[in-house]
Amino acid sequence: MIYGDLEAILRAHAMRITACRIDVLDSFLGTGHALSFKDLEGKLTQYDRVTLYRTLNSFIDKGIIHKIFSDSGFISFGICYDTCSPHHHHHNHVHFKCDACGNIECLPSYHVPVPEISGYKITEANLLVNGLCSKCISN
Repeated sequence: MIYGDLEAILRAHAMRITACRIDVLDSFLGTGHALSFKDLEGKLTQYDRVTLYRTLNSFIDKGIIHKIFSDSGFISFGICYDTCSPHHHHHNHVHFKCDACGNIECLPSYHVPVPEISGYKITEANLLVNGLCSKCISN
């Protein structure tokens, strides 16, 4: 992605522009699927673990990325769409995990209904479906 576009995204979320934030954001926008901390740590070796964790947490706080919990017990992070704000994420959509390559993708056009349960206040619903992605099917 063009550096100016990455800067604009950070400015739109009232974030200071740093090399790490630019690199992390570029990593997310350049992959097309969710990334784990381990993915980022392996790709962005010039940054220490603390810097990467802080960057991820600030992106979550500002509504740039969201957490995706998978069946493996690891957390991945997906890029947010225009529906998120710094104080509330709206990710009631399906997440797809490929059984072959392990990539997790957000499928925002497939919404997960949020049930109304007496005595509870539901703030988010998550659904992870497994199968084969289009790349792995064609291999």
